[in-house]
Amino acid sequence: MFYFHGAKGGNFAIVSDTDLQINAHFIGTRPEGRTRDFTWVQALNLMFDSNNLVIAAKRLSSWDDAVDALTVRWNGDEIALPTEGDAEWSTSTGREVVVERTDDVNTVKVTVGGLAELSVRIRPIGEEENRVHNYQLPEGDSFAHLETQFKFNNLTDEVEGVLGKTYRPDYVSPAKVGVPMPMLGGEDKYETPSLYSTSCRFCRFHRSSAAASAGISEI
Repeated sequence: MFYFHGAKGGNFAIVSDTDLQINAHFIGTRPEGRTRDFTWVQALNLMFDSNNLVIAAKRLSSWDDAVDALTVRWNGDEIALPTEGDAEWSTSTGREVVVERTDDVNTVKVTVGGLAELSVRIRPIGEEENRVHNYQLPEGDSFAHLETQFKFNNLTDEVEGVLGKTYRPDYVSPAKVGVPMPMLGGEDKYETPSLYSTSCRFCRFHRSSAAASAGISEI
C-alpha cells in the first residue's frame, strides 16, 4: 500500500507499456498552510491501439446516491450507458471492449480484451471524512472521484507508470515502511501534458499524433 499525491489539475501516467497507457487526471485542494495538495483521481483514460476510453466522474456541487455521476467517452464521443437489461456497452475493434454496470449507478466493470480489467466506483468526500482528515474542502463541490481496482494481462517486464512499475519482477518500493501514509514519488517521471497525451519522461506507449488527437476534447 502506498499513496501518490500528484497535483491538483495534473495528469499522470498510471501505466505505460508497449500496448497500453492509462493516464489519470487529478482534482484536489490545498488548505492554507499545507505544502502539498490533497488529491483524488477524477478521470482515467485507457489508451490502446488508436483508441481512447475515458471513465470520469462528473463535478457535482452536492452528492446524491441515486444520481449517476459517471461519464464514459469512446474516442471523444460520450456513451449513453444503459441502466436496464444487460446494462452494458461494448464494441470490437480488434479487441473487445466492454463497460458493464455492476450497480444501478456509479459502479462499472471495464474490460479491454487481452489488456486490462478495471472495477470502478465513483464516490464523494463526505462531511465526516472531510472533518476527520481536515481536508477543509470548499463549499459547492462534492469532490466526486474514482476508486479503482486493476487487473492487467500481458504487461512486459519494462512496464512503467506510477502503478505500472510496481508490476516489474525486480521492483523494490522506495516508500518508507511503517509510516502511517507511505508516499511514492514520480511526479517528474510520469507527468503528462494532458489526459490524452502519451508523452512523459519514462512513458513507453507510442502512437501517431493524428490517432492521439482525433475527435478528442478535454475533460
